[in-house]
Amino acid sequence: MPDAAFWRGRRVLLTGHTGFKGAWCMAWLRRMGAEVTGYSLAPETAPNLSRLLGLVDGGASVLGDIRDAAGLAAVVARVRPQLVLHMAAQALVRRSYAAPLETFEINVQGTLRVLEALRGSPGLEAVLVVTSDKVYENDGSGRFFIETDRLGGSDPYSASKAACEIATASFARSFGGELGAVATARAGNVIGGGDWSADRIVPDLWRAQQAGRPVSLRYPLATRPWQHVLEPIAGYLDFMEALALGLREPTLNFGPPDERPETVSAVAEAFQSAYGARGLGWEQAPGVHLKEAPTLAINAGRAAGLLPWRPRLSAAEAITWTAQWYAAFDAGVDMAAFTAAQIAAYEDRLA
Repeated sequence: MPDAAFWRGRRVLLTGHTGFKGAWCMAWLRRMGAEVTGYSLAPETAPNLSRLLGLVDGGASVLGDIRDAAGLAAVVARVRPQLVLHMAAQALVRRSYAAPLETFEINVQGTLRVLEALRGSPGLEAVLVVTSDKVYENDGSGRFFIETDRLGGSDPYSASKAACEIATASFARSFGGELGAVATARAGNVIGGGDWSADRIVPDLWRAQQAGRPVSLRYPLATRPWQHVLEPIAGYLDFMEALALGLREPTLNFGPPDERPETVSAVAEAFQSAYGARGLGWEQAPGVHLKEAPTLAINAGRAAGLLPWRPRLSAAEAITWTAQWYAAFDAGVDMAAFTAAQIAAYEDRLA
């Protein structure tokens, strides 16, 4: 469980705070009393979770591009971070097909820009680079990948994240003395309230509900390691605490309990049931679709063995919590308060 006493007063630099996962992370860090500064592009979607939570207002939010060396240098010099969590990325598989060069530029060169800006920063204790469960060379067998499995990736997003892993490891070996402890974290497919990205299952479900139509699924039988967004974030924070306190581990997986991953169609049906939209259902999206791995699963046993972390929510609970968040949003509830309540409920699970 993340230790509030550890984080209280710590200077934290979080890249990607205007993204879905980054906004949840920043909200939790603030709740624990960290002096967290976010660095990210302006929010892309409307609605946007970071705006709903008030995370883009004031000096603790810097809008900038991780490919901007001067901008990064300025924020690092001002913040003098003790801990850095790098989450900014081009994170969409389908977008990576449309913009492969930009995807590699952001995910590889952008990460290297962040690491270069941090070299020699005084007081820096640990840097954690978040990549993806898709960094593994997926043979389609459905087996659970472990950290020592071969890296790969056929689509530009997956390949760019695998390349990011190699680049980060190079900087860790070459400049570890200037960066503190450096590691990467690989997480399964996350769901949760406040995601309005394109071509993701939960936002697609929400948009279909608003339109009163069945959701269109490209690969309804594909399986993924679904987990609530707070699960990997708890893992990231536990990992960073351990790195700052002396753990030297290059990478860890964070995924759901060792249960067979749910299909996309099963997630859609469970979400609609939990939200109260049982009659809408789903349909096969017409046409030929870009290639995606039919199966994906990761083994998070090493993280559970090294850290005070393990998954607390079943897939069914993760889907229910997510559906309840969107139902509250649609009902006009104060979402900053509702999000804080879900974090508090998750903390109770951890305790």
